[in-house]
Amino acid sequence: MADTAQRLQAFLDDNPDIEVFEVILPDIAGGMRGKWVTRDKIHKVFAGELKLPASSLAFDVFGRDVEAWVFDSGDGDGYCEADIDTLARVPWGSRPTGQVLVSMREPDGSPSPLDSRYLLRALDERLRARGLTAVMATEMEFYLLEDRQDELGRPVHTQTDRVGGATGAGQTYSLDTMAEMGELMHAIRDACDIQGLPVDTLIKESAPSQYEINLYHSDDVLRAADQAVMLQRAIKGVAREHGLRATFMAKPFGDLAGNGMHVHCSLLDEAGHNAFDDGTGQGTPLLRQAIAGCMAGMADSMLLLAPNLNSYRRFQRGSHAPMAPCWGYENRTVSIRVPADAPAATRIEHRVAGADAHPHLVLAAILAGILQGIEQQLEAPAPLEGNAYEQLPPSLPRYWPEALARFADSAFIQDNFGAEFQRVYTLIKQQEIDEFDRQVTPMEYDASL
Repeated sequence: MADTAQRLQAFLDDNPDIEVFEVILPDIAGGMRGKWVTRDKIHKVFAGELKLPASSLAFDVFGRDVEAWVFDSGDGDGYCEADIDTLARVPWGSRPTGQVLVSMREPDGSPSPLDSRYLLRALDERLRARGLTAVMATEMEFYLLEDRQDELGRPVHTQTDRVGGATGAGQTYSLDTMAEMGELMHAIRDACDIQGLPVDTLIKESAPSQYEINLYHSDDVLRAADQAVMLQRAIKGVAREHGLRATFMAKPFGDLAGNGMHVHCSLLDEAGHNAFDDGTGQGTPLLRQAIAGCMAGMADSMLLLAPNLNSYRRFQRGSHAPMAPCWGYENRTVSIRVPADAPAATRIEHRVAGADAHPHLVLAAILAGILQGIEQQLEAPAPLEGNAYEQLPPSLPRYWPEALARFADSAFIQDNFGAEFQRVYTLIKQQEIDEFDRQVTPMEYDASL
């Protein structure tokens, strides 16, 4: 605690102009809840004196609580625990601001069963108890769009070809296209430097207005997930400052590439060596156990990897979004890829999640799968070569209600995330489904009137 107080005071001394802090509590639907706290009160936050309703963790994507749970629980308060490692300056916006992530504890001091950061930490501790440390990194795709809509309410590209279409506008990996967005990209990179976010590469992706930013790997999985959340906030904040809109929506345009969140993961043994490395690049039996566990838990975890109605529009044949649990070496048509690299860098790339998914819950789902494979000593099938779409029929849930039903009845989810999280997350997603079911789309009117 003394170290935390010293680090907080050092931060305040280094940033004497900061007036207010965003105290951020990630809810389980991916929203950022919390309060603005003035500079003179930030010490109280780190002393554990900030309270928020426990329901702050359980809003749906529209920011509404779940009445079926809130009334039963009594909607009491929880205590916020600030994480000094996430304390950072916010370099966008008009006023000097800081931010810090918090987790929520119950009144008795125990971790809230609905707090995504605690859930991820608990799975990490289970893995560490086996003498293994996960090393993880995220790759995040997003669109940079105009801050306006067309006459039909659709988002407007920042990048088109001369006839207003998309054919010549994607320019995958184009350095010239990156240069056209150079001012914004440099601003994002500067913001990441200020916030301590270890950005690796910035890439022009395949669709018009689509980009990707990758983070360096970390052997602290909670930190890796926190950095993914902070990176999304930084990209959105800097884009807004430049009069643009950044979106991590899974499929903003039905005929263009979706936004994925690929996660790379390896395991270190107690000596600090890569436990997946057998010296050949093919990987150890532990690698195949981890892959088998991820494959076994993939369908049950689909609601975490693809949490929204729009998420399921990514899963189309030929779209590079996996549709069945499978794996292979250097194969981008499978759901779990083992990239070609030096044997010491042997790892899995989990390719299912959309960029709209909650980073903490995605990493937790992957760790739960890895643990399942190791604890049950599962054996992966033979790796696929060639086009996985042609070799395997779709078997992952393709529609939102299907994923919800699978999640709600899953022993895998209950064993790794707890019965209370499973129940409340199910209620939240059912509430969202019910809301969408009440909406009639313009396409339905065109087809019927």
